[in-house]
Amino acid sequence: MQTKQQIERLLASAGVAPNKRLGQHFLIDLNLMRLLVDAAHIHANDVVLEVGCGTGSFTEALSEAAGRVITVEYDTVLARIARAQLEEAYNVTLIQGDVLESKNQLNREVVAAMQEATAELGGKLLLVANLPYSVAAPVMVDLIAGGAGQVVCDAMYVTVQKEVADRMVADPGGSDYGMLSVLMAATGKAQMLRKLKPSVFWPRPEVDSAMVGYQRLPEKADEIKDMALLKEVVSLFMGHRRKMLKACVKFAEGRLADVHHWADIFDRACAEPHRRPEELSAEVYISIANLCHEMITPPPQ
Repeated sequence: MQTKQQIERLLASAGVAPNKRLGQHFLIDLNLMRLLVDAAHIHANDVVLEVGCGTGSFTEALSEAAGRVITVEYDTVLARIARAQLEEAYNVTLIQGDVLESKNQLNREVVAAMQEATAELGGKLLLVANLPYSVAAPVMVDLIAGGAGQVVCDAMYVTVQKEVADRMVADPGGSDYGMLSVLMAATGKAQMLRKLKPSVFWPRPEVDSAMVGYQRLPEKADEIKDMALLKEVVSLFMGHRRKMLKACVKFAEGRLADVHHWADIFDRACAEPHRRPEELSAEVYISIANLCHEMITPPPQ
């Protein structure tokens, strides 16, 4: 792992400085890096995805614990620096590019690398990273929900902006409660591990950050009949979170446009129609989505 002075020298030698537009803030507290690795309980047959490897400082620690590390760096100069720093780390695959092809689609090269590595090693897939602020939420949503040709993460241990951390662990009823909160609660358990002051990063961000852990629990996730439909349901209602449930359904589109018996769905899901979306638990959202799935899925022949 690299100290602040070492990172500064690496950037200076490349003639660059941290890019504010890309939200580049390097975690420089080595104790916190070790804490994050230890919290993830990484085993020798696990595959770790790191998003935003920077100069490769945290990647070095991950490579010592994991069977394979797939690390992604958007910045071409940082990717070149990291590749040189990690040239002796035989189990690191560094991909230069955007981790997202779109908001709801991970980079296909990254997905293919994770699929190949997990098939070869047989362990868990973990997201362990100092996540860039701009992609934190969509990356985590995609790794929870999966989708056609994508992958599902078994656990996540990340540092994120405090605002994102609050959304990860939010309970129903608050302004932080939204898509990320529902999906994490629906499929597992998220826990705030530690709040982080700006001083543990270089350059210092203007906001606080936090370290959060998430464990996927198959017994919860298996209750969801159609993950993509659950996302549609949460998106529909949370997109109009200040309206009553019965008023939100007129905005239904996509597959939900074919659902016509919302009163019955609300009754069977124990969701009072005059309640607001931000008041519903993840379990109620699962019930609504599963009932929608029953109504729009043709019976087997």
